[in-house]
Amino acid sequence: MPFGNSGSQWLLVCLGNPGKDYEGTRHNIGFMAADELARRENVKINKLRYRALTGEIKAGGQRVLVLKPQTYMNLSGESVKLAGGFYKIPPERVLVISDDVALPLGKLRIRAGGSAGGHNGLKNIIAHLGTDQFPRVRVGVGAPAHPDHEMIDWVIGHFTPQERKTVDEAVGRAVDAALCVMQQGVQEAQNRYN
Repeated sequence: MPFGNSGSQWLLVCLGNPGKDYEGTRHNIGFMAADELARRENVKINKLRYRALTGEIKAGGQRVLVLKPQTYMNLSGESVKLAGGFYKIPPERVLVISDDVALPLGKLRIRAGGSAGGHNGLKNIIAHLGTDQFPRVRVGVGAPAHPDHEMIDWVIGHFTPQERKTVDEAVGRAVDAALCVMQQGVQEAQNRYN
């Protein structure tokens, strides 16, 4: 049964930072997933609304609004609240794809909810939704090798040429996992992709 105004039944939130300087950085793995999804589905995610670039896909017969928030990472929740509120999409149908420094490069972790784990984008979404009970696909980007390396420099740093193949494969699997969550549920996605 459709939710809200135009029947968008899911919000797929792909986290990143806008602007050329951040393209291809660890923090922008969500944007990379959105771009891969757009390529596969032959859609454009380029309509600016709800403080995000948006596009629409169908997943298992359900309408999905794809968001690439343009607010910068630590304010991503503003975009999610605007779009989710407009379409009356409940938190359990707000699926977020984000980077995770606690996971090894390329590893996926699918969760039905839980803490932000130090991720400022997730923290802001939790604050705006008033709950941490929304599904997410976290993509491992690894952690800095040296403890004195600033975390912010790490997450806005670019992948090395050696890392790119692993990253590209992980982005493809993250898209597969997100589609699985929306079509068959979190449990099935966890069984297949965790």
